[in-house]
Amino acid sequence: MCGIVGRFNFLSHGLVSVNLMKGMAKLLAHRGPDGEGIYTDESIGLGHRRLSVIDLTQAGHQPMISEDGRLCLTFNGEIYNFRELRLILEGRGHHFQSASDSEVILAAYQEYGEKCVEYLRGMFAFAIWDKLNRKLFLARDRVGKKPLHYWLDKDGIAFASEPKAFLADPGFHPTPSIHGISHYLTYQYVPSPWSAFQGIQKLQPGHVLIVENNQIRTEQYWKLSYAQTFQGSSDDASHELRHKLLEATKSRLISDVPLGAFLSGGIDSSVIVGLMAKLGSAPLKTFSIGFEQEKYNELPFARAVAKRFGTDHQEFVVKPEPTEMFPKLTWHYNEPFADSSAIPSMYLAEMTREHVTVALNGDGGDENLAGYDRYLASVLSHRYDRLPTFLRRSIQTAAWYLPEARESKTLTSRMKRFASGLSHSPYHRYMLWMTHFDHQLKADICTKEFKKESEGQDSANILVDVFEQSNAQDLLNKTLDVDVHTYLPNDLLVKVDVATMAYGLEARSPFLDQDVMEFCASLPPSIKLRGSIKKFILKKAAKDLLPSEILNRPKMGFGVPIDHWFRNELREMTCDILLSRRATQRGYFNTTVVERLIHEHVNKDRAWHSQLWNLLMLELWFRMFIDGEWKLRYPAT
Repeated sequence: MCGIVGRFNFLSHGLVSVNLMKGMAKLLAHRGPDGEGIYTDESIGLGHRRLSVIDLTQAGHQPMISEDGRLCLTFNGEIYNFRELRLILEGRGHHFQSASDSEVILAAYQEYGEKCVEYLRGMFAFAIWDKLNRKLFLARDRVGKKPLHYWLDKDGIAFASEPKAFLADPGFHPTPSIHGISHYLTYQYVPSPWSAFQGIQKLQPGHVLIVENNQIRTEQYWKLSYAQTFQGSSDDASHELRHKLLEATKSRLISDVPLGAFLSGGIDSSVIVGLMAKLGSAPLKTFSIGFEQEKYNELPFARAVAKRFGTDHQEFVVKPEPTEMFPKLTWHYNEPFADSSAIPSMYLAEMTREHVTVALNGDGGDENLAGYDRYLASVLSHRYDRLPTFLRRSIQTAAWYLPEARESKTLTSRMKRFASGLSHSPYHRYMLWMTHFDHQLKADICTKEFKKESEGQDSANILVDVFEQSNAQDLLNKTLDVDVHTYLPNDLLVKVDVATMAYGLEARSPFLDQDVMEFCASLPPSIKLRGSIKKFILKKAAKDLLPSEILNRPKMGFGVPIDHWFRNELREMTCDILLSRRATQRGYFNTTVVERLIHEHVNKDRAWHSQLWNLLMLELWFRMFIDGEWKLRYPAT
């Protein structure tokens, strides 16, 4: 697990300096605190920051040169089947000097060329330089666990695990991308392939990028298919799911450093901890985060699971400390990022890193097996569409009289949000549920100048297009498909990757194993969501593993009490930042609308915490990267 950087100048006389590579790599030192490596050869430069997890010797040092001297690799991630693949490659005549998975990638590229990614099972982002053919090959894992950004200028291409690395290049001048920011306002993240920075793009999950003959092409090598093939009973499905999860967990226990697990007390992380215990992972260390506000606190449930499996359990209660946490959030997330659970994720990673270097988690369980309330809402609303017209009109009229939501996570707020989408088509309805700023609010708050510059790209189409391209035959699986290709890689996986790598911690996710995901995608919707029972098949598979109070408890989610914070601890700071002359002079937002949102939220007229957090994270990003505050806050870089 590491940070990677590189630059390739198309003209052979465009030399890449060692100092540039060192500067780029230094900005990612947090991702790899255990060492640095640089490779340059005229117009190519590769850099690497190492977090030692497998093969702690210098034999695993990167950038790594192939046995014949033709190839050079810089790699971030873990290949879980590297030992099996190594045996196959040895049988084909390849020789290895290390015990690392990095060397296996090089041999696989020598053997299979661009198809090598199809043989790799794991999480990865890597670059291979083919000196003989002057060819650069970039690849990103199937689901997007590991990030890879690239920047094109008139001379060539640069790439990095995080866009902040480009700040070391004197030719890079950070400028906001209006389209990227417009998409961010809608979704709370900047979806790939867009970026918040003009000129920077993200290589999408399951894709490779090839630079050859000064031409750039991208190709997709994997896409999760929802064409249903599983024909067995629910008993068969539960046994198979349990087996695949056990194998995925086992493969993620390979480590030469201390290892533990995140434990929220929800079913997904609890299942992984239970499987780790079954596999004899001892002493098993678990880590949990909580809040003072009871409706956000899951610590009692996590404690119960830890007690059941006899883990060495650590807890931390989050209290808002904006002067300490906000600069860290802004700097490490690189782009405006408004998933507020990034805060506890950062605290959890910091606490966990004090004890272990690798932590397993339950990420992906909801998206694979229908764990969110919105999946049930999507199915129920689809049934609503089949009602007679007069009944639908009556329901819509009744919904109109519901009071505006004044706090989050209340029955009224959920009902109001559900009702807001009933008059739309299923695809646009789901898009509406997933947005921070809907079309009308976005139109109200954005200035004429902003709207003019962002014309031509409707943010709503991003989600709707994925719906239309899905090969699933039913609405539930189509909705899961959408989340797997949008929300999961652009929000959840970004959140965890950034939070963990900020502290040099590696996160592994058995639910995101390709075999697990492909199996879950093949299952019919009736055994993922049965009646109102979400994740039915997982609960069936884990009934002997977890107590019923964990299996059947309502999903709480990794929520954060920002609605409360904006009315108390963060109230003054929010006004000072969002209504400052510095913010208003950017010309992006109508100040009167921003003032209205703050006033209505503080006075509990309406809950605008999500939108206020969105605006706050955006302004802090502007100050850090566009205004150049990073030079003052992080001068050592």
